[in-house]
Amino acid sequence: MPFRRAAVAALAVLTAAGCSSGTQTPAAAPPAADSALPVVASTNVYGSIVEAVGGDRVSVESLIDDPAADPHSYESTPADAAAVAKARLVVVNGGGYDDFLTRLVESSGATPTVVDVAAVSGLAPAEEPHADEPHAEEPHAEGDGHEHGEFNEHFWYSLPTVQKVATQIANDLAAADPADAAEYTANAQAFNSRVAELISRAEAVGKAQPGARVAVTEPVPGYLVQTAGLTDVTPHEFTEAIEEDTDPPAAVLQQTLALFSGDPVRALIVNAQTETPSTDQVRGAAQTARVPVVEMTETLPEGATDYVAWMGGQIDALAGALGTPPSGS
Repeated sequence: MPFRRAAVAALAVLTAAGCSSGTQTPAAAPPAADSALPVVASTNVYGSIVEAVGGDRVSVESLIDDPAADPHSYESTPADAAAVAKARLVVVNGGGYDDFLTRLVESSGATPTVVDVAAVSGLAPAEEPHADEPHAEEPHAEGDGHEHGEFNEHFWYSLPTVQKVATQIANDLAAADPADAAEYTANAQAFNSRVAELISRAEAVGKAQPGARVAVTEPVPGYLVQTAGLTDVTPHEFTEAIEEDTDPPAAVLQQTLALFSGDPVRALIVNAQTETPSTDQVRGAAQTARVPVVEMTETLPEGATDYVAWMGGQIDALAGALGTPPSGS
């Protein structure tokens, strides 16, 4: 998808606009005792984290909450702009994933505190490659889950990053509403304890199936695959093409389909929100070979409001596909 080419642009834009991760607006006054802090999040994944930390002291609007939508192609609305204009806190994924929200902050005339997950994560590349080198090798933090050396902006599948984000949100809410600072801190600590349990559950998958080979249709679950100790053997050219919303070369598609014959991979992980003729062929090959297919998504499914429960369900589905009994459900 085209957002790979802009992987770092959003970070520079936020800096130029005077908004950075965890930067509080000095002029903001504490909310009235009977009012909730208005918060805007790019997706309901981040909205659910804000709600877990802020409780009833926040009013969260997640701009993307349609489980059938592809966040990469989302187009903002006037209602989105109005929400951003009155927000005290804005949570963006960054890294080029949700540039529409970065632009809304720029054009709103407001100065909300912005939590940029890419910056908080420490996983974003230090600088953008030159225009004539779109796929130049980019620096990464050690152990960032990029087996192919490519930037992965799907930070909400990095469980340690989610913990950092919850802590940053608590700090920023406390700065805006000092009277309830202790509540925000306690909520973030409780949330992070639950995420720590997710990390243990994911690691248990790898301990039971060390190095198990899996295939993916997109890099979306890359960080989770690494935490689980699995090996993604999908040709890089295939996942890159799907990410760029283009057709992979025929030879690359055949290489990917070959993963389901001979000594097949143990599971296929698909992004349920992105379907193309190529991904349909890969899913069909997996089903024909009786390779389990695990669906993972970029936003919370309809009716889901709890990040930990949602991510835990996906971890359990992956464990089940690999024949590992779920742990700590």
